[in-house]
Amino acid sequence: MTGSETSPSFRLAYVPGVTPTKWVRTWNERLPDIPLTLVPVTPAEAPAVLRDGGADAGLVRLPVDRTYFSAIPLYTETTVVVAPKDHLVAAADEVTAEDLADDIVLHPLDDVLAWEQRPGLPARERPATTADAIELVAAGIGLLVVPQSLARLHHRKDLTYRPVVEAPESGVALAWPEERTTDMVEDF
Repeated sequence: MTGSETSPSFRLAYVPGVTPTKWVRTWNERLPDIPLTLVPVTPAEAPAVLRDGGADAGLVRLPVDRTYFSAIPLYTETTVVVAPKDHLVAAADEVTAEDLADDIVLHPLDDVLAWEQRPGLPARERPATTADAIELVAAGIGLLVVPQSLARLHHRKDLTYRPVVEAPESGVALAWPEERTTDMVEDF
């Protein structure tokens, strides 16, 4: 190998809540000589990281700009409400948005759900992140509606979550810039 050549590698961006473990394992089985580097990104950062070449592909939340990105939808997540274990929600198997009408429902700035009309009563201020909102739920300030993977990511012993029926869902996809479709992207 000459000084100008670099060994091939593949960079995979992924957003919070998405678990890339099985993808990494499969990559390492199929292409053990090509390192896979994980690049954690926020949902808001993901498009720019992919556009700017910071990652070759990404496990991202839908929607994506289909005029620029190729995307393969992988799965759709259940939407849940996170609540203190002693809240009435904890006694239900599932709830509706209407069941939350009298509760303060936090809506963080990094929310990934596309609501036509947000459930519950609005909080005085919007938390910056889902992690901040989880802390507020634990403090008894309100409830939080998120994809189930984010509820699991921010799990706490003093909180629980229940499915919210007829709520917006969050889809997860493998996406990459269409103009940079490579053999490694195809292999992935």
